Amino acid sequence: MRLKEDIKPLAYLETRAGDALKQVSESRRPLVITDEGEAKAVILDVDSYQSLRDAVLMLQLISQGEEDVRAGRLIPQEEVFARVASRLKPE
Repeated sequence: MRLKEDIKPLAYLETRAGDALKQVSESRRPLVITDEGEAKAVILDVDSYQSLRDAVLMLQLISQGEEDVRAGRLIPQEEVFARVASRLKPE
């Protein structure tokens, strides 16, 4: 993040929305929007947003898996493979 370029007041967004979107799209850096000197919003390009969502979802899955291990909800590997193989067999 480049503070001088990537933090803009709300008035900038109101008058130069197209420029703001072009900046975010080309730089792939977030743009922080301030109101009365306080950060109020962040604008991200679509690819960065999707990557961020994917990372959060992966962390949630890892957390769920760790909780399953702590709670003893485990299935032996051989049993998992056997279940998958039985579902993949043609009928």
